[in-house]
Amino acid sequence: MEVEGSRNAKETLELAFQISNLLETGLDRHTLSLIISLLDRGVNPEPLSALIRELSSPPPHSHATSSSSAKP
Repeated sequence: MEVEGSRNAKETLELAFQISNLLETGLDRHTLSLIISLLDRGVNPEPLSALIRELSSPPPHSHATSSSSAKP
C-alpha cells in the first residue's frame, strides 16, 4: 500500500509540474512539492497563491540611481 501511495504522489507531482510548465509559472518540482504539501495540510489556496505571486515577481525598479549617491 505504501508503494502505491508513493507512486500516486510522484504521478500527482509530475502532472502538477507538466501543468505548471504549460502555464509557464516558472515553478520547479521541489517548489510544487512544497505547495502541494501545504495545501494537503489545509493552507488556504488563495492567500498562498497571492504570496507565491508576490515572491515570484521581480522587485520594483528604483528611480534613484547609484551614481547620484556615489562619493568622489
